[in-house]
Amino acid sequence: MAAVRHPSSCFVLWVLLLVVYFNLSLPYVLKTCTIRYQENPSADMALDCANREIENIPKDIPKDAVSLNLNSNCIQKINEGDFSGMSKLRTLDLTSNQIAHVDQGSFIDLMFLQTLYMRNNKLNVLTSNMFQGLDNLIVLYLNNNGIQVIHTRAFQFLTSLQTLDLGNNRLQQITDIQPILQLPQITMLGLKCNGFSSFETKDLLLSRPSNLKELDISGDSLTIFSISTPIFPYLQKIEISMCFCYKDLQWEIPDKELLRNISFLYLGRSILSFEGITKVLESLDSLSHLRLEALKMHLYEGLLSTICKIPTLRKLDLFNSHINNLANKLALCSQLTEFDMRTSDVDELPQGSLGSMKHLRSLNLCDNQLTQVPDDVRNISSLEIFNLNYNYILNLTCEDFMNTTQLRELYLKRNRITEVKWCAFLNLENLKLLDLSFNLLMTFESNIILPKLEILNINHNEIAFLNILNFLGFDSLKQLDVGTNFFDVMTQRSFPKVNKLEDIISSRDNIWELKLLENLTIELNPQNRFSGIQTNYSRDIIFLKSMKRYTVICNIYCFPYQLADILWSMRNLENFTVVNRFTEVPPVHMFWHNPYLKSMTFAGTDFSEVGPELFLPIPNLHSLELSNCNISSLDFLVKANLSALRYLKLTDNELYMINDTVFKSFPSLTYLDLDNNPFTCNCSNAGFIQWVKDNKKIQVVNAHQYKCSSPVDKRESLLLEFDVHLCWEDGRFFYFIYSSCLVVLTLLTSFIYNFLRWHLTYTFHLFLAYFYDNQRRKKEVLHQFDAFVSYNVHDEGWVYREMLPVLEGQQGWRLCLHHRDFQPGKPIIENITDAIYGSRKTICVISSSYLQSEWCSREIQMASFRLFDEKKDVLILLFLENIPSRHLSPYYRMRKLVKKHTYLSWPQAAQHPEVFWQNVQRALQTGGALNEDTDLLI
Repeated sequence: MAAVRHPSSCFVLWVLLLVVYFNLSLPYVLKTCTIRYQENPSADMALDCANREIENIPKDIPKDAVSLNLNSNCIQKINEGDFSGMSKLRTLDLTSNQIAHVDQGSFIDLMFLQTLYMRNNKLNVLTSNMFQGLDNLIVLYLNNNGIQVIHTRAFQFLTSLQTLDLGNNRLQQITDIQPILQLPQITMLGLKCNGFSSFETKDLLLSRPSNLKELDISGDSLTIFSISTPIFPYLQKIEISMCFCYKDLQWEIPDKELLRNISFLYLGRSILSFEGITKVLESLDSLSHLRLEALKMHLYEGLLSTICKIPTLRKLDLFNSHINNLANKLALCSQLTEFDMRTSDVDELPQGSLGSMKHLRSLNLCDNQLTQVPDDVRNISSLEIFNLNYNYILNLTCEDFMNTTQLRELYLKRNRITEVKWCAFLNLENLKLLDLSFNLLMTFESNIILPKLEILNINHNEIAFLNILNFLGFDSLKQLDVGTNFFDVMTQRSFPKVNKLEDIISSRDNIWELKLLENLTIELNPQNRFSGIQTNYSRDIIFLKSMKRYTVICNIYCFPYQLADILWSMRNLENFTVVNRFTEVPPVHMFWHNPYLKSMTFAGTDFSEVGPELFLPIPNLHSLELSNCNISSLDFLVKANLSALRYLKLTDNELYMINDTVFKSFPSLTYLDLDNNPFTCNCSNAGFIQWVKDNKKIQVVNAHQYKCSSPVDKRESLLLEFDVHLCWEDGRFFYFIYSSCLVVLTLLTSFIYNFLRWHLTYTFHLFLAYFYDNQRRKKEVLHQFDAFVSYNVHDEGWVYREMLPVLEGQQGWRLCLHHRDFQPGKPIIENITDAIYGSRKTICVISSSYLQSEWCSREIQMASFRLFDEKKDVLILLFLENIPSRHLSPYYRMRKLVKKHTYLSWPQAAQHPEVFWQNVQRALQTGGALNEDTDLLI
């Protein structure tokens, strides 16, 4: 904010500068960051500064921030003092910048930082004391930096570090990591895709054994992996793979006791020969989890036999692996409890493949080419989690899950299932999660009974009709996600005056209740334009009294009155979301029965005529989002009694001017988002601009990026750069205005005759018209013409080709045309006045060219003045084009006439022009008093 210089004392200037400095330190006027909204007001402050093209660490970051995200910016250097005073910071994300250097001591004030992300930068060298001050750092990611050199004292202050990722760098010598292994708390070290040619513990001279538990040493250059000294007594997990190519690795473990604690081994991309892998597996006595990825399994005949003989093995992952004679080989793995074979192009698992796995609890066959559920599954009674996502399964039979009585989670997303029979899930009494989304279901059986099911997703199917009664067999259902063309619910329409559930229950027998349902998502995917939420007013009634979150995604239209009926039964609703559009304005009574509503979101709904009454029943509302809702004023929220509101998002609306006093109606507000509104940069917004800069409570998100849309000379400039002091100067400003007015009046008096002579004539004729109309009211005066036609020269062809043959040729009306009937030599304004008042009516032929014509504007102004003076229907509007109402906003008079008076549309009459001309004839015949209440759009 630029300070305005005054010829006063230096003390005043100093005070102004102090105010500016103080404001910049406030957390609510940040120029480059956003304070993330927290549901809990007492939660720690988290800042989001990602993707903003920031080149330096912002100076206005609040010192009490706990989390700071500077991801994906243009920062090239970390300077000493950039994080000065930020002692509360716990998480710092500097990922994907261009950082090439960090000054010594830059992190010295971050004594409580626990997580630091510096991935995808340009740190070639880790210098001495680079991380000084980070005594409590636990997680550090430095992968993808191009690091070549690590100073021996670079990590000496990281005494609490547990996880370090140095993957995808350019380290060459294994001795570079020697100081890291000596860190007292280090447990996980990632060295993937560096330049190490060998990893041999004999080259590491450690004063004591390392506490390392997880090691990733994958790399294309690695040829030797050798553990010959007892420096990793706690190592439990080893990952070795090639990054881009296939290459044999020499594995040297002379004493199997050195790997006695290895429980997880990951080998990928055929890094070892068949004999090598066999030797490794035989040397691991505690292996419980083995992962093999992208191995050419046809080269490893007999490998599964070796794997299945490992007595301690419980979990086996075969990612992207193609195995011949799978049925015979897997039959030996009877001890497995978890088996994952995703992305392996398996199109069939023949009988006997899995039958021996009597203890299997988790089976993942995701992303394969299966067309049916493997037969062996029906006999695995211990199975609890089964993933068949991304396959080609066509049907579910009654035998598929016949004996899987312990199944708790079943994933069938993105298959080709067209039908689900009720018997398919007959024995799944313990199932808690079922995902059938993205299939080809046409219907959903109403007699499916899953008493313990808590989560059901059948969204993105071809279901044309759903009834909420279909889900009464799910007594424990908590989350329901459905997609359909029509959704039938039972409502209170027959009981509009009943407020208590007890009153209905006592008077009716057919009351149904989904007692535990808390989260309902309905996505309407209609195949025709008339689809929407349908309501059934039968005698059955469903209560959803446990509902907490209700979301409706309207891909075409939603009907707010039916939604209001559904909301009636959701007495404990806390979160309501509607995405896309309603067919009409939400009704006033929509939330009468939802007093506990805390969060509301409308996107793409017309709120231009909504009043405060809609919000009065929900005084506990904490979060309100009204995006793209045609809102041009916030007055409707002033009396809405939203005293608990903390979050208000009004992006993509039509707000051009905001009264800062409106925010006094929200005493609890802390987060305000007004992005992408057409703000006006003039004194009408001076109060709002100053309030944004001065307020100490409400964060106006991205306020420094708000742009002006008007006036034209300030378009694309920033709203907060408008100098409000020009609007609030002291008495000297008013003296300046007074003297300026005198000068302007003098200039006007001097030049008005030459430049505004026709305006004076126009005003004079309006004055005469007033007396002329008074005289005409006293005695009848005949008109020379039936109608004066006001049109632009670009539309003259339509007038002579379409209008004159019908109105003059067929209907016999006398029309006045300026090219034909104006008196030569007479001033244009006089001709216009005589033509309008000498005709019974005026016909305006409206088009884009007409709106841009100065003389056409004068003609419709004169005609509208006559309309207002005579109080008679003397004006007929003919639209040659479909002109949206928003394009009429610059033409105030035209927009006002269109809103209140009849107008005819030629494009809409293209199929039946005879009806159009009959309407014109009827309009010319009428001549009574103006009656705006009966105007219709034709």
